Amino acid sequence: MRDTTPAIVIGVDLGTTSTKAVAYDINGDQVAHHSVGYPLDEPQPGWAEQDPHAIYAAVVESIRTVAAELAGRPVAGLSFSSAMHSLIGLDAAGHPLTPSITWADSRAARQAERLRAVPSGLALHRRTGTPIHPMAPLPKLLWYAEQEPVLFATVAHWVGIKDWVLLRLCEVLMTDHSIASATGLMDIFQLAWDAEALGIARITEEQLPELVPTTTVLPGLTPEAAAATGLPRDTPVVVGAGDGPLANLGLGAVAPGVMACSIGTSGALRVMVEHPGVDPLGGVFCYALTEHRWVVGGAINNGGIVLGWAGDALAPELGDNAEEELLALAAQAPVGSGGLIMLPYLLSERAPHWNALPRGAFVGLTHGHRRAHLVRAALEGVCQQLALVLASVRAAGNEVREIRASGGFARSPLWRQMLADVLGMPVRFPAGHEGSGFGAALLGMQALGLVASIDVAADLVEISETVRPDPAASATYAALLPLFSELYDALVPTFTSLRRLAPGLPSEPNPTPPPS
Repeated sequence: MRDTTPAIVIGVDLGTTSTKAVAYDINGDQVAHHSVGYPLDEPQPGWAEQDPHAIYAAVVESIRTVAAELAGRPVAGLSFSSAMHSLIGLDAAGHPLTPSITWADSRAARQAERLRAVPSGLALHRRTGTPIHPMAPLPKLLWYAEQEPVLFATVAHWVGIKDWVLLRLCEVLMTDHSIASATGLMDIFQLAWDAEALGIARITEEQLPELVPTTTVLPGLTPEAAAATGLPRDTPVVVGAGDGPLANLGLGAVAPGVMACSIGTSGALRVMVEHPGVDPLGGVFCYALTEHRWVVGGAINNGGIVLGWAGDALAPELGDNAEEELLALAAQAPVGSGGLIMLPYLLSERAPHWNALPRGAFVGLTHGHRRAHLVRAALEGVCQQLALVLASVRAAGNEVREIRASGGFARSPLWRQMLADVLGMPVRFPAGHEGSGFGAALLGMQALGLVASIDVAADLVEISETVRPDPAASATYAALLPLFSELYDALVPTFTSLRRLAPGLPSEPNPTPPPS
């Protein structure tokens, strides 16, 4: 029975390119929403950082706008979701000394490779749940210690972006078990900072936030934050969790065997389990949601960003916001792109190899291929990479009997069908939910006692469409997947040589000589 005067919780999702505040009632209905974007800065090749102050301003503006849209309806609480793996160094007063270094940043590639090469690297991955990869704060900290030792010595606290936002809003320095499980610094079995990992990172436990459950409720906002957001000072604030686990919750993928797939800027596949654990080969991550809910899966760096690149590089005349035109172009090419394969590693890559070395590549290019083939091959490459992640999740001993998907790609019928065809399974698309934002709101409702359990997510999430794989297309992609997988190993020596040569290669074209 629906509540006729339902309480409202605002889920605040700190994403890679924007922060979204979405108000939901306990019936699962969206009441108001607002998002504010911000840039991802790349001051050097492989670097990907953001201004923490810009993100905090986006948080405040999005909450304030949603609160105004509610027209006086009381807000039962705020609850937070955040992109994982970010790192910020703070001084003793809590002011940032560094940018927010994001998951997409690969400056710590050499540090990660060193850690992966020693026998203890895989053991560390299994114990912390986080692969040894430059995305993670552990190798980033080692990079700072080695490359910026003076700055490193002045940092009083190392935090993630959500930790810093909560410090500004509520004057508390804490991090939840979910965000901490993605740092490479927390023992996921003990729910405590890992002494060996801290030693490798050359930091102390006192330099990290207090560890707390994701359902921890803070008593309210500072006077400044209350005035900025337009909410009462005593508005409860739920610490919240990482956007990956919360995306599962927001899609209703809470039962064993139900996998969540998201393709936004990046992409991921995750299945929820009741106990933490990593497979013996270290092909998957394991991140926390609540005490009895963990997600196992893999993330890829290159999702929707590949389509954006295709527009810039292959069809610049289409201008900005050319997504529909690009997808129409891709639809002109056949399934399998006429034997053209793209490794979509434009921002390096994560799962299942967890190696920052690879670069993008087109393989199989012939005189007969045209622009439509290249665009379609780029989209197919993203889906094929997710198929490798799915295989790794299954190899880790996890059943996958249903897939639910969300993200910007879901607006495209072509991409929806392509994903189902490549994965070889029906893909279900929920109606009208913001994934991580809805997950944050649901977690907040449980924390505040408004719902009995996050398990209600499965009942609140309505499936609007199920896309079933086309048998012929699935057979084509299944035949191409082993080739796609083999190309990674075959090109590792080339990737290695390219990285060695890259610093000496010209970064700009030679100037045109003046006419004689």
